[in-house]
Amino acid sequence: MDTKRLTFALMMGALGSALFAISYYAGPIAPGIALDFSILAVFIAGFYAGPTTGFFAGIIAGILPGIMFGPLGMGGVAGLVGLPFGKGLSGLTSGLVGKGLKLKEKNRSSLLGIPATYLSYIPEAIFTLGYFIFLMGNITSGSEVFFTAILPKSLVEITIISIIIAALMGNTGFNTFIKAHFTKTKPKEI
Repeated sequence: MDTKRLTFALMMGALGSALFAISYYAGPIAPGIALDFSILAVFIAGFYAGPTTGFFAGIIAGILPGIMFGPLGMGGVAGLVGLPFGKGLSGLTSGLVGKGLKLKEKNRSSLLGIPATYLSYIPEAIFTLGYFIFLMGNITSGSEVFFTAILPKSLVEITIISIIIAALMGNTGFNTFIKAHFTKTKPKEI
């Protein structure tokens, strides 16, 4: 990973943490359940900079949720490890999906960002189901928590995020800015 991609991953990870903090304190749904829009920054990193950058941004963006839902919540150490890894999976997958669908090509419809976002979330959703089964200690109660609370909340978040991603993919100014960030330029001679 070159310096520009590392910087971009760190920026998107920090943005993801900020988005989590805002939504965690502004949008609690129930005790231990809050809206989490940190994955928006992870998807941007994956779609625009590739799987490695997306994975790293996801790990960074998942640290604060890992702390809040892990040691400070009901997840303990498993939450501190599991949440960053789950978000990293989404970043990795979004990078792979973005490359596979060739989302950065000019002739691609920005509306492809909607199904691409849903596809990119599937590995994290499967991982999260396993995480809750492990955390709750059995398949019945872990599955119940996942399907009644976590998955519906996540689908609302992913729906909103997919629309934002599609809008960003269709925005010429945003795409020009991102392209300029990754374009290699020679230093000007004095």
